Amino acid sequence: MRRVIIFLVLTVCTSILVGLSSHGGASVMALPPQEDIPEEILRTQIITTARSPVDGKPLSAGEYAQLQAQLQKSPPPKLAPRIREQVFLLRIRKALLQLFPFLDI
Repeated sequence: MRRVIIFLVLTVCTSILVGLSSHGGASVMALPPQEDIPEEILRTQIITTARSPVDGKPLSAGEYAQLQAQLQKSPPPKLAPRIREQVFLLRIRKALLQLFPFLDI
């Protein structure tokens, strides 16, 4: 009988300690704050402002469309032949160093 009482007291004390230690006094919030706008609503909003891909300045929708059309018309600037050759040689050097890491080039 005495063993049963000791066992019950130990069980109750252990349960209480486990319950208290698992919470740790920290409150857990399962929901985001109310000021956060849900993603479903954000997806339905029409975006009327944008940023320039060139310099990051804010643009209106019309200015952004103009800039996109202008960027598609003009080709990107070409590199000078000497710089292009240097880049090619650097790529060859990188490949050689990956194959032969003991080379001193």
